Amino acid sequence: MSRRTPAKKKGRRKSRRRSNRSGFGHRLAGLLLKLSLVGLVALGGLVVYDDAVIRAQFEGKRWSLPAQVYARPMELYAGRYLRPEELGRELEALGYRKRARPEGVGEYSVAADRYEVLTRGFTFWDGREPSRRIRVGFDGGTVSSLRDAGTGGGLGVVRLEPQRIGGIYPAHAEDRVLVRLDEVPPELVQALIAVEDRAFYDHFGISPRGIARALWANIRAGGVVQGGSTLTQQLVKNFFLTSERSLWRKGQEAIMALLLEWHYTKEEILEAYLNEVYLGQDGTRSIHGFGLASQFYFARPLEELGSAEYALLAGLVRGPSYYNPRKHPERARLRRDSVIDQLVAEGGLSAEAGAQAKKRPLGVTPRPPGGSSTYPAFIDLVQRQLRRDYRDEDLTTEGLRIFTTLDPRAQHAAEQALAERLKGIERQRGMESGVLQGSLVVSTTEGGEVLAVVGGREARFAGFNRALDAVRPIGSLVKPAVYLAALAGNRYSLATPIDDQPLEVKSSGGQVWRPQNYDKQSHGQVPLYQALAHSYNLATARLGMQVGLPQVVEMLHRLGVDRNIPAYPSVLLGALELSPLEVTQVYETLAAGGFRTPLRAIREVLDADGQPLGRYPLAVEQAVQPAPAFLITAAMQEVMRSGTGRGAGARLGASIAPAGKTGTTDELRDSWFAGFTGDYLAVAWVGRDDNTSAGLTGATGAMQVWGDVMESLHPQPLRPVVPAGISYRWVDEQGRLSGSDCPGAVELPFAEGTVPVEYSPCGGGPGGDLRESVDGMVDWFRELFR
Repeated sequence: MSRRTPAKKKGRRKSRRRSNRSGFGHRLAGLLLKLSLVGLVALGGLVVYDDAVIRAQFEGKRWSLPAQVYARPMELYAGRYLRPEELGRELEALGYRKRARPEGVGEYSVAADRYEVLTRGFTFWDGREPSRRIRVGFDGGTVSSLRDAGTGGGLGVVRLEPQRIGGIYPAHAEDRVLVRLDEVPPELVQALIAVEDRAFYDHFGISPRGIARALWANIRAGGVVQGGSTLTQQLVKNFFLTSERSLWRKGQEAIMALLLEWHYTKEEILEAYLNEVYLGQDGTRSIHGFGLASQFYFARPLEELGSAEYALLAGLVRGPSYYNPRKHPERARLRRDSVIDQLVAEGGLSAEAGAQAKKRPLGVTPRPPGGSSTYPAFIDLVQRQLRRDYRDEDLTTEGLRIFTTLDPRAQHAAEQALAERLKGIERQRGMESGVLQGSLVVSTTEGGEVLAVVGGREARFAGFNRALDAVRPIGSLVKPAVYLAALAGNRYSLATPIDDQPLEVKSSGGQVWRPQNYDKQSHGQVPLYQALAHSYNLATARLGMQVGLPQVVEMLHRLGVDRNIPAYPSVLLGALELSPLEVTQVYETLAAGGFRTPLRAIREVLDADGQPLGRYPLAVEQAVQPAPAFLITAAMQEVMRSGTGRGAGARLGASIAPAGKTGTTDELRDSWFAGFTGDYLAVAWVGRDDNTSAGLTGATGAMQVWGDVMESLHPQPLRPVVPAGISYRWVDEQGRLSGSDCPGAVELPFAEGTVPVEYSPCGGGPGGDLRESVDGMVDWFRELFR
């Protein structure tokens, strides 16, 4: 017994150990089973979640599309003033290619004074402009003929497609131009599949063979030289996931790729990939999809590219930064040639065609066409006007097409005029380079369309927009409003003598305002039109006080000033702060004969399907009666003939007869000029950002910029329509009716009831030698017997 008892105990201990092990095994198996079940449930949940994400995003709105912003199209017609080189500049900006003879759309040729262009079609807000082969003839600076190059028949008006001048982007700054699969050239699809996923049409989302091949290649190379991702996996990574590198993300990528292939066709997946793939960077703007990449690298649409260009684009998928053709052209060329070799090997290109493609240059434009900041100051104005009518999310996700009023020809002229003139002024006056700043706004004289906005001498720099946000005293630019308020009251005429003598005005607080003329002299009695022409401060202040400050303030509001204007006497001489754009609104009303039209930078807005969303029609309101508006224009034309603006008037010539006004503020801090012709209005400001003296009057600074831009635009003559109730009379220097051959006599327009009743001794009364028409005699008798 004593010997067996330990044996029994030992056996029991072994039995217990076996039992413990067996229990642990069962517990472990149970735990593993539970974990497996939990894992399967979690995996199933992940699959269900991923499936929901894929279907929601892929079937719904797949991309947040930026709004595309376009300039006004160039219109061609016989008789239009347009220099041949300006048409050439427009075609180059649009990405047209110069050829000996145009064979494809987007090509042109030049022979002597004739252009032949094979235009691209374009869908505008008012219909489709078809592709045409046109012949444009020039005679000097004018389009002499516009014909169909095929039939020889004359054409009325042909619109080129508008330049894309920018976009309004989502917060992540992605940009793309959507393309449909049937719009993508087969050569590009072949190149893409050849280098990125040769088994694309055979696999079901992931390629085990591709993964194994990439793994083996990477092991042999000792680093990552190949990726095993299919096109579907790449699409999932770009479209649904982050750039995180982990096994978890790789697994999720594989699951989503399988789900994507389960729900959608190869064609749908390929089309999405073509629009989603990342292909470059333009500052903060990401270039996505081959549609935009074609514009970004070649300034042409996809359908106009050749095999060499398609190979380059397909090769960029591997590494847009590494193979950037602008920064690394040789590296990009080798990559392109490698893609061409693969195309030849796959049968996508013949050996001969491949050899020819490899001989071609890269063909990439030196600089990318503009993205969000081609014309930042103008785009700024567009965005501000859009935000009055649309929500921010509409502007950055709905793919709106915004057709603006920007005229690239006017914008180019304005940018060049401001930059070159400021540089010249600094050089002539021995100033430090870059100390002067300026801004410029150009608009039409009727319709209120803004054609150009320059926010500073570095026009392409998206910094402080002086045209919209530099609010500065306007100086003598306010004076036409003072004189117009007088003329509108029918008590004054252009010949009315105004006393240009010193005056004092006491405020209610006891302060005394003593204005002075720029030359520190007084000039006695001067006709009203001469007081404006020579910008006499004393005469203007007296006139404004006689008319009444409330009437002058009201006139400024009628002309378009929206901000509050304090009724201080100093306002009469320009102690009023406005931006150049606000000044343009005031002078727009003057240029339009007293009809106020809100300035606009937008013509039409279309949604992604081409349907109009918002129209920007003319909103015209008569702010000033035609007669006084005509008279103030005549007085401002005299400014350009004999007054402070005569330098610019002489540059344009007497036949143009522009109207304008200089503006200078205290201590020569601000130099202004505003003026208009028959078709253009421009407002220029020159000064210093730190508000110290620029040492420039309106005539020596801003007027020079104005003259430069107007000369470039070759404006039409200013010939206002004479309204009813206006008649012309010859008057002498004292404003008395006179003969045309009397010393100092001028012929002026008068509103009914304001014709002078006094006569010059030289001639003008009965028995005098005044040479009047029958209409003049009738008016004389009317005044005599009033």
